[in-house]
Amino acid sequence: MPDLTVPPPTNQALTRINTTVAHPARIYDYLLGGKDNYAADREAAEQLVKVSPGTRAGVRAHRAFLRRAVHHLAAEAGIDQFLDIGTGIPTQGNTHQVAQKANPKARVVYVDNDPIVLLHGRALLTGSPTGTTRVIEADLRQPEMILSDPDVQKVIDFSRPVAVIMAGVLHFITDEEDPYGIVEQFKAAVPSGSHLLLSHITLDFAPQVRKEDFTKPYDNSTAPMVPRTHAEVVRLCQGWQMIDPGMVEVVRWRPDEVQDAIPGDRHAWAYGGVAIKP
Repeated sequence: MPDLTVPPPTNQALTRINTTVAHPARIYDYLLGGKDNYAADREAAEQLVKVSPGTRAGVRAHRAFLRRAVHHLAAEAGIDQFLDIGTGIPTQGNTHQVAQKANPKARVVYVDNDPIVLLHGRALLTGSPTGTTRVIEADLRQPEMILSDPDVQKVIDFSRPVAVIMAGVLHFITDEEDPYGIVEQFKAAVPSGSHLLLSHITLDFAPQVRKEDFTKPYDNSTAPMVPRTHAEVVRLCQGWQMIDPGMVEVVRWRPDEVQDAIPGDRHAWAYGGVAIKP
């Protein structure tokens, strides 16, 4: 396998990156075919592929769901403000690209706790001439710090509806870290008419797989993996009203006419849905 190491540190933020410990954002980048990852990330990803051979296709399906859901919010629901938490390393079809294609004035703030996301985000996430795109380094586990961040306050008007995006991030929050309380804090911060876009890993479609085997690749990463059942994922949306088709497997959420199939009729192992705050 060729050496896909990220170039040597070029500034203070990059020197804080621990290349010896796998990070979910960089594992995800590798599974999507990106180059912004390290040996530890690739090793963890390959372990995951051994447990679930359809992982790469599932990750692509997960990303496609995000694009479809953001398009719905910007083009159909009239949302023009997006707070994307746990965004990961920039790739094709980012939130701001999809949202600003539908509405050039859309405003987007990305949030991630990996310094490499901050670096690449600021370099690559250029928005439309009339829209606004910002990237901040912060952790989902500290909602108050995200909500009070000066860039967030400058870009997002919390007196108007906001789309809070938590795509593929809450399964890195343990029960002890209270994912339900975290979502509740963001719900309390946004007005009626705001939306929650949420996706989450599950083992509901893989009863033959032991949870310990599936989560093991993340045991030595910066965040453990916590797959949840359909009922547990739906509970994350408590107090929000789900829109059709509800919380479903990501490939079944308003699929395009041309939908990437997962080889061997495998499942995406992830639920996704969009909900509105009454």
